[in-house]
Amino acid sequence: MGKESFLFPRARYRGQVKPENLLFNANLQKFSQRVSYISSLETNGKISPEQSYQQIKALWEELKHSHKQLAIGQSSFNEDGQE
Repeated sequence: MGKESFLFPRARYRGQVKPENLLFNANLQKFSQRVSYISSLETNGKISPEQSYQQIKALWEELKHSHKQLAIGQSSFNEDGQE
């Protein structure tokens, strides 16, 4: 096990396999890991609550942008089932 896989483990994706879902899942896992690190730093007094809030807010905006850009939850089919 390398340092990268130890610090940033990835869980297996079990949802509907589509490229945009896989990419969003990877982004979501990255978000979750970074929030965990930031909250640990804040809890241990290494960064201020305001710094942790700002960093998590920026990560959230990135994740939200990714969700919108990948069009997650938006169907390309109309009600007749055709594109």
